[in-house]
Amino acid sequence: MLFHRLLQRFGSAESALEAIPNLARKTGHRRFSLCTAQKAEDEWARWEAVGATLIGIGDARYPRALAHIPDPPPFFGAVGCLELLAKTGIAIVGARNASANGCLVAETLSRDLGAHHLVVVSGLARGIDTAAHRGAIKTGTVAVLGGGIDVVYPRQNRELYETIAANGLLVSEMPPGTQPMSRHFPRRNRIISGLAAGVVVVEAAPRSGSLITARLALDQGREVFAVPGSALDPRSRGTNELIRQGAVLTESAEDVLRELPSTLSLKSITPTMPPPSNRARPIAPPAVSTSATDAAAKALPNFVESEGLDRELQSILGPVPTSVDDIVQI
Repeated sequence: MLFHRLLQRFGSAESALEAIPNLARKTGHRRFSLCTAQKAEDEWARWEAVGATLIGIGDARYPRALAHIPDPPPFFGAVGCLELLAKTGIAIVGARNASANGCLVAETLSRDLGAHHLVVVSGLARGIDTAAHRGAIKTGTVAVLGGGIDVVYPRQNRELYETIAANGLLVSEMPPGTQPMSRHFPRRNRIISGLAAGVVVVEAAPRSGSLITARLALDQGREVFAVPGSALDPRSRGTNELIRQGAVLTESAEDVLRELPSTLSLKSITPTMPPPSNRARPIAPPAVSTSATDAAAKALPNFVESEGLDRELQSILGPVPTSVDDIVQI
């Protein structure tokens, strides 16, 4: 990144700013403009207006893990519990159109890893990101945003956004008011992996943003974990491919903790699956006489004809969601 190259060459921001006009002339770039002091002060005021703390590289609060990636953000804004930046993070990312099972796995992993004092980092997207944040609300979670820190995206996550602002931490390098755009998310993803000791991918289609995060994690020297899935589900092709390429096959928090630095203690984990639903227990049927059973059987219609229908229904049900229209057409 130009910012870091200039600092390395000239030693300070002031020296770099003084040298830029001469460098531009030498390289033939005649059209350029430097940020004025007034513009910088105006942006600083916008960060303060939204309640964000601006943290620059070199600040004692700047996370060491993030500072050592190839392209760390020069500064970023943060809203919430700044103490989370000093703790070890684990990123959990995945598909936006995630399956119910995928969300359950993400939330369970998040809760169990949080119980071992890991801060869960994700991107506040729908699906897996949302489940990961929810699982770690009580233990600590960081949401890295693809737009301004004051912009809720997606809108349906407003309540989660506000909960994280109050109990976790929101992070963004984009100026306040910036609307999320597709080109912002790869840069956002490098911060997600940069804040973490490893990245867990729960569901991901080929060429998805989650796989970009996994590649960035490898470039940054992070461990990559992947939850396996059905070969019939396109949302699992990316994670299964990661496993083929050497990612750690992950089914529980223990699989993650084993691969992280030895400074993290591995305890016996009891998976914290959601409590069972309040469905009534099945009641044992009352005893009836054989004669009564025979009489009832004679009164029932013949369901032999439905066996073919049952087979057809079973043939279209599987790990991939089936639409109601397909079922009705049988």
